[in-house]
Amino acid sequence: MPAPKILILPGSTRTGSHNVRLAALAAKELTLLDVDVTRISLVDYPLPLYDPDSDARSGQPDNAVKLKQMIMAHQGVFIASPDYSASVTPVLKNAIDWVSRVRERGDPAYAAFKGRIFSIASASTEPNGGLPGLMALRQILEVGCGALVIPEQVAVARADQAFDDMDKLTDTRTANLFHAQLTRLVEMARVLA
Repeated sequence: MPAPKILILPGSTRTGSHNVRLAALAAKELTLLDVDVTRISLVDYPLPLYDPDSDARSGQPDNAVKLKQMIMAHQGVFIASPDYSASVTPVLKNAIDWVSRVRERGDPAYAAFKGRIFSIASASTEPNGGLPGLMALRQILEVGCGALVIPEQVAVARADQAFDDMDKLTDTRTANLFHAQLTRLVEMARVLA
């Protein structure tokens, strides 16, 4: 059976982002679970602000098509997203909006979000670990895009103190929950591989 392919996507492009760090840790742990891992940054897929009128006039940006194809090439997608005012980052929401509109070769609506497994996590300096943002992201993916998001999720609280010098989570309970979440993602993705 081929190894499942998992895409790692940080929902932040900020220098020093705790969620970029969490995404990097996910990539390391998933590699140890014998998974084919691809980690990307939304910096590499710049997109204009989604506007249906602009979409109708100018068509789909190349980066939206490339990002959609990247997602569709994987059985699983892990998103590490910070909390912005109890929601997701504008760069992540914009990417989701564009990807959800891309149509190629007669694809159905929301094609990139169907037939693969999504997993979400957050890291925040706040005591709630960015949980409100995760709730918003889950709603966008599940309700808005029809994606299957596994119930396991991790919100890393006090992220400025949560990683050691090797970029591992220092809290054993959080580290165990994170490992369990990634293991579940791999199990579900293997079914689709």
